[in-house]
Amino acid sequence: MTAGVVEDRAPAQPAKPGGHRDTASVRFWRDGAIVAERNLLTIRRVPTLLVGATVQPLMFVFLFAYVFGATLGGDAYREFLMAGIFTQTVVFNAAFTTVGLAGDLQKGIVDRFRSLPMSRLAVVSGRTVSDLVVNVVSVAVMVICGLIIGWRIRGSLLDAVTAFALIGLFAFAMSWVGALTGLAARNVEAAQSIGFLWMFPLTFISAAFISAWSLPEPLRTIAEWNPVTAVATAARQLFGNEAPPGFPEPTGWVADNAVAYAAMTSVAIILIFAPLSLWRYRTMARG
Repeated sequence: MTAGVVEDRAPAQPAKPGGHRDTASVRFWRDGAIVAERNLLTIRRVPTLLVGATVQPLMFVFLFAYVFGATLGGDAYREFLMAGIFTQTVVFNAAFTTVGLAGDLQKGIVDRFRSLPMSRLAVVSGRTVSDLVVNVVSVAVMVICGLIIGWRIRGSLLDAVTAFALIGLFAFAMSWVGALTGLAARNVEAAQSIGFLWMFPLTFISAAFISAWSLPEPLRTIAEWNPVTAVATAARQLFGNEAPPGFPEPTGWVADNAVAYAAMTSVAIILIFAPLSLWRYRTMARG
């Protein structure tokens, strides 16, 4: 190897007894699990970090259910609302990934990871996995809150499991968007500002809280093809939660294939943003 070329990997680990070394894939999965555990231990020691993942969604539930819901359909709107709240929650929770990575960069923790004999890509993947656990906790809190305000799952058990699996897949996809944002920002303040620039339009120009098919053009088309609309619509269909009377019925290919489209868009987001996040991390490591 010529002088000045920096390899994109951590220092090789010493051979284990018997002369065997861990493969790159083994190190990636093992080190990613260790980083994820480290992030979860941080939350365990500082439980107030979960406030944003639990209290903020609760505020949205009561705000939309009882302030706006009174004029949008009452009990029927509360059932319609919950799938949108689940979807909004996992979008906003991408901020944990964004701020977490930006904070680790700002404090020099990522530089310490780079000095260790570990898979460098595990730093990013471990963050997204730990934040997926945070999303599971957030959705569980929202389920309890929804049951309290009258939301019910009216579909089959298999349909409900499928709906939550779709929400989880979308949460994982959003965490990779958050990872790229955090790596691009390099400090917490910028990360928070950049994150809100895409979170709010993505969430509110959608069918999360209203019928997207009641919006004027071109917002209607944007909302119709928005992944948030797809996940919320798919979850409502699987939960058996119908729209309140007077809400325009969803029409078109996305509405007819909401479950498939929600899964495809989530996978597409992961396939786009995971490599971009890992590429960004590599370029930072070289710098």
